[in-house]
Amino acid sequence: MTDDLATTALATPPDGADRLQPPVDADLATMLLIRHFELALLELFARGELHGTTHTCLGQEYVPVALTPLLDERDYVFSNHRGHGHYIARYGDPAGLLAEIMGREGAVCNGVGGSQHVLRDRYLSTGVQGESLPVAVGVALHLKRHEPGALALTYVGDGTWGEGAVYEALNLAALWRLPLLVVVENNGIAQSTPTGAQMAGTIQARAAAFGIAHLRVESADLTGIRTAAAPLLEQVRADAPLVLEFVTHRLGPHSKGDDTRTDAELRRVRAADWHARYREALGERFAEADAVAAARIARLVDEVAARPASVWSAA
Repeated sequence: MTDDLATTALATPPDGADRLQPPVDADLATMLLIRHFELALLELFARGELHGTTHTCLGQEYVPVALTPLLDERDYVFSNHRGHGHYIARYGDPAGLLAEIMGREGAVCNGVGGSQHVLRDRYLSTGVQGESLPVAVGVALHLKRHEPGALALTYVGDGTWGEGAVYEALNLAALWRLPLLVVVENNGIAQSTPTGAQMAGTIQARAAAFGIAHLRVESADLTGIRTAAAPLLEQVRADAPLVLEFVTHRLGPHSKGDDTRTDAELRRVRAADWHARYREALGERFAEADAVAAARIARLVDEVAARPASVWSAA
């Protein structure tokens, strides 16, 4: 790996203003669809209509929306406990995911995987921190040998870097030059612990220790993200692993209600939310798209709730 690649960054401009380019309609629609999908989940839990748990990606929706067009059908995607946005961005299938979470007919995994454990084609999510990385390394090794040009993407958070399996996986990925893309959604908080209180050093330095390239993204501009990431993903496909770190924000609690942040911290996070900034920048166009997404999810909730229970989830 070259030194300049290992320290690449897509940063917020010096004046602090992340100038968001107007997104195409499909991108905006997908981000809003994910937002209203998760707001509906929280409402369903509040009404006692869902069981188990759920972890929302509110505030982070733009990450998978930015990356999905850079992927193809041969690529594997390994998600995590906060993965609704990853799934919807890849498949555009909120109905199957909602049915899975509600245990209704038409569920992606017959209603037995729930919110965290979803398997479809070359997509797999898990609730165990760090588990996906060694699995993704094994898949990346298979791809290198049998499907050259395909890659394995794994989404992790900043809290995942406390797991030893992360470093075992990175060591092998670098040693064997595997097509592994590690996407870090660094939202500054690991469950309820600020990142600065649980992680020494930086993710960039940890990637560099293995000679793995690193791109730090502080922007939420989809066009800028894709422009910066696209050539690096081509290098991943040519067997050069990459850590792609997004400095992002988690609006909601860790799960349904366990948020220990202060009011001042939450105000700062909400002020940085892409949703609020696009709303201000796009005006009526945004309002119309937001209303369409909200109405679609409202209809979907009613329709899925009226379905019979999945045979497997009812067993």
